[in-house]
Amino acid sequence: MAAIDARRAVPLVLTLNGGFVDTASFLALQGLFTAHVTGNFVTLGAALVLGTSGAIAKLLTLPVFCVVVIASRLTGTMLRNRSLPAFEILIGVKILFLVAAAAFAIHFGPFHDGDSLEAIATGMLLVTAMAIQNAVHRVHLGSAPPSTIMTGTTTQLMLDIADKIYSPGAQSVATSSRLVPTAINILVFGVGCGAAALAYARFGVGCFIVPPLVAVVSLVVRLAQSSQADS
Repeated sequence: MAAIDARRAVPLVLTLNGGFVDTASFLALQGLFTAHVTGNFVTLGAALVLGTSGAIAKLLTLPVFCVVVIASRLTGTMLRNRSLPAFEILIGVKILFLVAAAAFAIHFGPFHDGDSLEAIATGMLLVTAMAIQNAVHRVHLGSAPPSTIMTGTTTQLMLDIADKIYSPGAQSVATSSRLVPTAINILVFGVGCGAAALAYARFGVGCFIVPPLVAVVSLVVRLAQSSQADS
C-alpha cells in the first residue's frame, strides 16, 4: 500500500512544482512561462504589441525546451542501457538547475527588464529544469496526468464527468478510477500556482528557493519507493 501511495505522490509533487514554477516565473520574469512554454506565443504577441520587455526570453523558450527534452531522452536512454537509475539522476540534474535559477534570481533580481541578460539566464535555467521534468514525467510516469499543462487534463475530467452524468451505469472501470486522481492533479496544480503567487507577494524573487526544495521531496519519495520495491 505504501508503494502505491508513493507512486501517486511523485507525480503530484511534480505537479505542485509545475504550478509553482510557472506562476513564479510569470510574475518575476515579465510574463515568462517556463513550464508551459507554448503559452509564451501569446505573451510574446502581447509583448510585441504593447512594447513590454521579455520578448527575447519568450523567443528562446521553445528551442531551449526542445533541445533539453531531446538531451533528456538521449541521456535517459544511455543511463538505462547502463542499468543506472535514469529517473533519479535526471531529477537530480533538474534540482541543480532549480538551485542555479534560485541563486540567479535572488542575486540579480528583482527583474524590471525581462530582456536583461540576467533575467534571460534565470528564465532559461528554469525552462531547462522544467523541460527535464516534462521529459521524465512523460517517459517514467506516462500513466499519470501531465504535471505542467492542465488544459488536456481538465478537458478529460469534464468529458468523464459528462459521460458519468449521461450514462452513470455504463462507465468503464478505467473512467471511474480516473475521475478522482485527475481532479486531485488539477487541484494540486492550482495549489502550486496560488502558493507561488502568495510567496512572490511576500518574498519577491526569494520565492524561487521553494522549487528546488519541492523537487528534493519528489526525489526522496521516489527513492523511498524504489527502496520499498527492492525490499
